[in-house]
Amino acid sequence: MNHTLAPAADAGSWDQFVDQLKPLGSRLLNRLPKNLRDDPHVVQEAWRLLLAGLVRATNDAVIGDRRYPIFVPELHIAQNIFQPNADTIYKTAMIDGSGTYRIKGDRGTVRMFMLAQLGPDTLRTGKPSPALLQYDFDALTRDENENFDVVLSQKCPAGHTGDWWELHPSTEKFMVRIVSCRWGEEREPRFGIDRLDVPPNKGRLPAADLAERLAEIPMIAGNAACFFPDHVDELRQQGHINSLKVVDFGNMTGLNRQAYYEGAYELRDDEALLVEVKIPQDVAYWSLILTNEIYETIDWYNNQSSLNDAQARLDDDGYFRAVISSRDPGIHNWLDTSGNPRGAIQGRWFGTDERPTPTIRRVSLARIRTELPEQTPMISKEERETALRARRIHAQMRTIW
Repeated sequence: MNHTLAPAADAGSWDQFVDQLKPLGSRLLNRLPKNLRDDPHVVQEAWRLLLAGLVRATNDAVIGDRRYPIFVPELHIAQNIFQPNADTIYKTAMIDGSGTYRIKGDRGTVRMFMLAQLGPDTLRTGKPSPALLQYDFDALTRDENENFDVVLSQKCPAGHTGDWWELHPSTEKFMVRIVSCRWGEEREPRFGIDRLDVPPNKGRLPAADLAERLAEIPMIAGNAACFFPDHVDELRQQGHINSLKVVDFGNMTGLNRQAYYEGAYELRDDEALLVEVKIPQDVAYWSLILTNEIYETIDWYNNQSSLNDAQARLDDDGYFRAVISSRDPGIHNWLDTSGNPRGAIQGRWFGTDERPTPTIRRVSLARIRTELPEQTPMISKEERETALRARRIHAQMRTIW
């Protein structure tokens, strides 16, 4: 597999490298809906999105290596690209599908721990790509301390008697998803990767290798930032304003047993959206998140812009009822738009045959209490402050590296 790039300019020159970054601003602005290009607030958010793509690209340039792989952050609060799920930490390692790899570690206590084999890499192609193979770490043999040890290769190594996963020859990247619902309480897994068919010592990188890494940065940063900034507008153009539809992210590395729904929201400050859905009796995981106009997940560390099955409270009839608004409605299940008048709503179901699409309707924020059943859980101003401060601390206790 040939991963050699043809740089647009000599990457050995720093000035020429910087020149390759300059067009990214115009490229991103051209991806924004026309009505947003003159909005100074949205434009500054677009620059933040581009910086997040640049951070992601730099990780691979500094330590990414297909011969000596290491898991680096793919998406999270500081790399808010491709609209990350608030409950999921995404880590990836660049690999070569012809190699033999060992992943070893401690499973931890999080809700889900999954590995997907990806290729071609969307960061490098700018095009969607489905997962080639997916595996669940819970299928591995674990000792009394929850330790696991698995080898991945195209064919099981001769004499190997431990756990083994088939490696698809077209794989270019391993992606690990770590899903936690009780942030700060569940323990993140600890794990590492080793390529077994190369010498143990890495040595000094050749100058050509370093130049190639530098040359990749503008491409990756641009692909990351420019992939989704018009997605909310696409939902609106399709007529899904304050309404939801089922979507398929199978071509975007979506999990095999996960179903999604989403739609655009558009609200004034005195309005709210009321979301209602009967939760399936047998479901492994579910959540709801909000994004802004350019499809960045709204800061879930410092705002209650997401809820999962452990954070939400159900009514006595088994329904999840939530209020989406910019101001606190005094309802426990509040999803905070954080001052964004437009954005996207996205939900997911994992591990269930029932995949209901919630109903959603716009109501006056002043009348929200009369629109809900009497038993719908309320929350005081003091309780909300305590909950938000705890949320911030618990989110930071997660391991994102």
